[in-house]
Amino acid sequence: MRRLNKRKALNLVKELDAFPKIPESYIETSSSGGTVSIIAFTTIAVLSMMEFFVYQDTWMKYDYEVDKDFASKLRINLDITVSMKCHYIGADVLDLAETMVAASEGLKYEPTVFELSSRQKMWQRTLQKIRRKVQEEHSLQDLLFKSAFRGSPTALPPREDKLSYPHDACRIHGHLYVNKVAGNFHITVGKAIPHPRGHAHMAALVSHDVYNFSHRIDHYSFGEPIPGIINPLDGTEKIARDHNQMFQYFITIVPTKLNTYKFTAETHQYSVTERERVIDHAAGSHGVSGIFMKYDISSLMVTVTEQHMPLGQFLVRLCGIIGGIFSTTGMLHGFVGFLVDVVCCRFKLGAYKPKAVTALDGHINNHSVPILDDCEH
Repeated sequence: MRRLNKRKALNLVKELDAFPKIPESYIETSSSGGTVSIIAFTTIAVLSMMEFFVYQDTWMKYDYEVDKDFASKLRINLDITVSMKCHYIGADVLDLAETMVAASEGLKYEPTVFELSSRQKMWQRTLQKIRRKVQEEHSLQDLLFKSAFRGSPTALPPREDKLSYPHDACRIHGHLYVNKVAGNFHITVGKAIPHPRGHAHMAALVSHDVYNFSHRIDHYSFGEPIPGIINPLDGTEKIARDHNQMFQYFITIVPTKLNTYKFTAETHQYSVTERERVIDHAAGSHGVSGIFMKYDISSLMVTVTEQHMPLGQFLVRLCGIIGGIFSTTGMLHGFVGFLVDVVCCRFKLGAYKPKAVTALDGHINNHSVPILDDCEH
């Protein structure tokens, strides 16, 4: 009884078989079918490899939300060389809350030479090319995000030659912590001194003949520094045409969170607009000679997350490629075969060509009677 029930169960399973086996004696092969099979297998292999490369790749997803962190401090990282001696200039920050942050709290003044060596010039040209490419193609920025800690250093390499002339410039480098509000970082003539109504610079003792605000920005960023990230002002160089010249940079800062498979960091991206003009009070161009970087902070925060295709989605797409190509090539092969049969039947070509059969009538003469195949089935 138990064996009978087992046999019934097996018979029931066989009736539900959606993939019945056809005896090989009933299978007819053809050269056209073999050609289509080769094309189908080749296409499946190529598309499967391409899909595997897509599965290995990652992409960056951008999400936006309101930045609710206003209590923390904002870090400013800079490395700027000015074509003036260090005792002639001063750098500091003044924000909208009238809070002054002196440069002595985190910046260093280092006498140097403004002219770069041949190795440093090559580094600067390379950095400028990469920066322009990043501005033109945003996808390169995603690549820099994913390879931040593997990227080449963005710091200016040391000189490989010995200086044969005295220092004529001042390198200001380091970092400052400021309030997370709009502010103005500037480098101008004279050291900064505190003032009840703001601040002032002791510029009266410096002659206008030594004014030269030609400068080079090797690095300027906000937040925690991330090696390999190219900022919009990195590698910028400006040459002053006049002693009394003002350089202005209007910066919009966007707080950014980076979440990749290799690291997690909180930094800040920014965009910049540049302007420069000569100070001429007689012509109505008023102001103070120097370098001014006015920054404002966006209220939106960007979260950049590196994402990867799930394994299940990859398998589903792979099955779709294999099944789709098999079905499509099978339908195309059947449709093309049907069209060939119709054309051959209509014009009596190939297998549908009339065949002559010889018939004997009992006499010496034989008669050939054509026998036509019926095209209608």
